[in-house]
Amino acid sequence: MHKSASGSTLGPGGLDLTQAFFKPINNAAPSSTPNPHNKISVIGVGNVGMAIAQTILTQDLTDELVLVDVNADKLRGEMLDLQHAAAFLPRTKIHASTDSSITAGSNLCIVTAGARQIAGESRLNLLQRNLSLFRSIIPPLVRHSPDATLLIVSNPVDVLTYVAWKLSGFPSNRVIGSGTNLDSSRFRFLIADHLDVNAQDVQAYIVGEHGDSSVALWSSISVGGVPVLSFLEKQQIAYEKETLENIHKSVVESAYEVIRLKGYTSWAIGYSVANLARSILRDQRKIHPVSVLAKGFYGIDGEVFLSLPAQLGRGGILGVTNVHLNQEETQRLVDSAKTILQVQTELGI
Repeated sequence: MHKSASGSTLGPGGLDLTQAFFKPINNAAPSSTPNPHNKISVIGVGNVGMAIAQTILTQDLTDELVLVDVNADKLRGEMLDLQHAAAFLPRTKIHASTDSSITAGSNLCIVTAGARQIAGESRLNLLQRNLSLFRSIIPPLVRHSPDATLLIVSNPVDVLTYVAWKLSGFPSNRVIGSGTNLDSSRFRFLIADHLDVNAQDVQAYIVGEHGDSSVALWSSISVGGVPVLSFLEKQQIAYEKETLENIHKSVVESAYEVIRLKGYTSWAIGYSVANLARSILRDQRKIHPVSVLAKGFYGIDGEVFLSLPAQLGRGGILGVTNVHLNQEETQRLVDSAKTILQVQTELGI
């Protein structure tokens, strides 16, 4: 019996669905030849950076892990602490240095470094300090690893991903922000909790800004393949829009609650970023809501990075999913883009 090869065609005549499902982003470039030796560099060894590093190690995602920070003592302490766990971890070479040249040949550079807000400091002034910081971080990474993918985690992630793109000169598909990947995980958890199902069976996205103007895509939510809102309408089951808004509000406020209770967030973002690293380095071609160059999508005009469901692989962003948005969701997404663009204008970049 003849068995057809797996591919992107479907049905008689071989309809190619790839172009229908995914749209390429502007200023993208083809991926380079994959390097079988994986090297990940994490820039910044604060709570977030170390949670990411620890998760990457335990999930055996890289052959070599490099830590970079300006605080030499803390940096060496973190490196030694991880190295001492070698007997309990997959074999990974762990290095650390204050000199960015140690990152040379990285496949993936994860940037978590960022200036902390001073009491009474305006958001714009904080952004200006982070802009100065990125001017000292990004160019050396590019110089030492010209074929790497940059994954930005520092906040405000959308603006700083745009900054990294401009400073790097990389094609847009190789500069990614962690965006709303974690927000969407929180969203799926809350929906699953309401419906008493496993969060892995919930398909749901938060898009737009990683922040207050994010957009919940209620129209496309499904559980076990069943579109939730259309199912409720067909079954004439009443639901209140306020309930939906409260779930989204809980997503936006959840990070603030964690920070209030323990002082910072770490583990969830660690798992989220490791999940992105896996998709990129192992060419998983999974779809994640991450911060991408959104110009040309859903009527967005202007060079702005915000989160859209995107397919990730060895080439970074392989394409953006053509998810249907209703009129209200589209308008909210455009408004979210305008919010980010206004910040970029104030920064003068």
